[in-house]
Amino acid sequence: MENGAAQPVIVAIDGPSGTGKSSTSKAVAAQLGLSYLDTGAQYRAITWWMVTNGIDTDDPSEIAAAAGKPDIVSGTDPANPTITVDGTDVAAPIRTQEVTSKVSAVSAVAEVRARITELQRSIAASAEGGIVVEGRDIGTTVLPDADLKIFLTASPEARAARRSGELKGADVNATREALIKRDAADSSRKTSPLAKADDAVEVDTTALTLAQVIECVVTLVEEKRAAK
Repeated sequence: MENGAAQPVIVAIDGPSGTGKSSTSKAVAAQLGLSYLDTGAQYRAITWWMVTNGIDTDDPSEIAAAAGKPDIVSGTDPANPTITVDGTDVAAPIRTQEVTSKVSAVSAVAEVRARITELQRSIAASAEGGIVVEGRDIGTTVLPDADLKIFLTASPEARAARRSGELKGADVNATREALIKRDAADSSRKTSPLAKADDAVEVDTTALTLAQVIECVVTLVEEKRAAK
C-alpha cells in the first residue's frame, strides 16, 4: 500500500463453538488495527436478560414479545471487548451454564435474530477502519457483502478439548456431547442457521496452534486489503 495506508475491510468469521473463533478474531483485529465484535455475546446478553426478567425461554412467543426491550451495547476494542445490558456489565454472567443452556432456544426466535442482526449491521457500518465480526451467520445473513468471509472448523474432539480447558476441567466427553447438541440446534434452526457461506474460505484448525490460525487469517486479510 502506498505510504503504508491500510484499506478498511470487513471480515466475517463464522464457525461452531470451540474452533478458536473468539481468540483468533480478537488477535487478528488487534494486530491489524481493526474493531472487533463478538456477536455470540450479544445473543448471550439477550438470553441473560430473558432469564433475569423471568421470561419463559421455552416459549417462543414470550421471547418474541420481549425481544425489543433490553438495551444491548457492545464495545468493539479487541483488547477490551465489553457488553452491557441496560447499563449493566454482563461480561461474566452471560458465560454461566444457565445462559449457555438457553441461548440456542432464545437465538432461534426470528424476532430476536432480527433485533440483534440490525444491531450488528449498525456496528459494522460505523467501524471506520474496518472490523472483524465473529459469529455463526455473519457471512451468510448479517454481512453477506463482507470483504472477506472465513469459516473455521475443527474436529469435535479438538473442540471439546479446547472448550473443557476454557471451562477449567469440565468433562471432555460431556463437553463434546454438548457441542454436538449445540451444533445440531444452530444448524437446523429455521432462521439464519449456522452455515458456511459459498464464498467463505474454510480453515480447519484441528491440527493448528492458535498462533498458526491467527497467522493464516492475518495473511488472508492482508491479501484482501492489497487487492482492494
